Amino acid sequence: MTEVATGRRWLPEPVTSDAALRQVLHGLPGVDQVAAEARAAALATRSVKREAKLAALDMAVRMVDLTTLEGADTPGKVRAMCAKARRPDPADAAVPPVAAVCVYPDLAGVARAELAGSTVAVASVAAAFPSGRASLAVKLADVRDATAAGADEVDMVIDRGAFLAGRYGQVYEEIRQVREACGAARLKVILETGELATLDNVCRASWLAMLAGADFIKTSTGKVTPAATPPVALVMLAAVRDHARATGRSVGVKVAGGVRTAKDAIRYLVLVRETAGQAWLTPELFRIGASSLLNDLLMQRSTQLTGRYAGPDYFTAG
Repeated sequence: MTEVATGRRWLPEPVTSDAALRQVLHGLPGVDQVAAEARAAALATRSVKREAKLAALDMAVRMVDLTTLEGADTPGKVRAMCAKARRPDPADAAVPPVAAVCVYPDLAGVARAELAGSTVAVASVAAAFPSGRASLAVKLADVRDATAAGADEVDMVIDRGAFLAGRYGQVYEEIRQVREACGAARLKVILETGELATLDNVCRASWLAMLAGADFIKTSTGKVTPAATPPVALVMLAAVRDHARATGRSVGVKVAGGVRTAKDAIRYLVLVRETAGQAWLTPELFRIGASSLLNDLLMQRSTQLTGRYAGPDYFTAG
């Protein structure tokens, strides 16, 4: 029999009943919200030296999940975005490609075809994104459609209603079955932290997702306000750090929603380094979900190289 690790204890697996999971999750150390907010605010004041800024900008580019999740998305829009993902600045081959392109399942095949031969992954939201309100059978079918179309990564959202009602076993089992349906694809579990109300809940949801098999935990869908915030990211980063220490398995973190400027992105990189550690400063363990961030990273990069400000008109909107 294997064992499941938490920050404080080891319990026999499976621990899938509401009562057993409640014992684990509510046994985690409480989050001091005032201290977390103060720590996040202090780290936000850290400056990156000029000589390190270009490397930080390139690192942020490599961590972007370039995203379009609109009802009006078309194959043409996705193709343009994939071209941008592969070659963010056509005038500068030194700019690295992004980590992934994130689309709805019905457009995953379009992205797969456009990204063939590149290092850019195809990510697809699934499992009744963004509400998470559907039967498990529907969610699993959605996931299988996405992976059959060529998705390398699946972004699912938890049932926040079930989590907040204490139906932890239901949330665990859905994540576990989605993880199984993903096959070789990596699973990012979206907590929708703006609906979880407290940082203690963010911590508990992070651990629940990791125990159920998440490869990444993700802040938000981008459809709810607030989305990603530094205090929330700090709590999630601390959770993956502690989980890795307890189990030996490293889980990634993805921040999504509201990360629009290079300054925002670099602040999150500082937060990652100072909370989870240097090992998480890789696209394998940290991502930024964004649609408009990439152009600001490119503008700031050009400014660093030339000393002249390059406006948005210099870069494609794709």
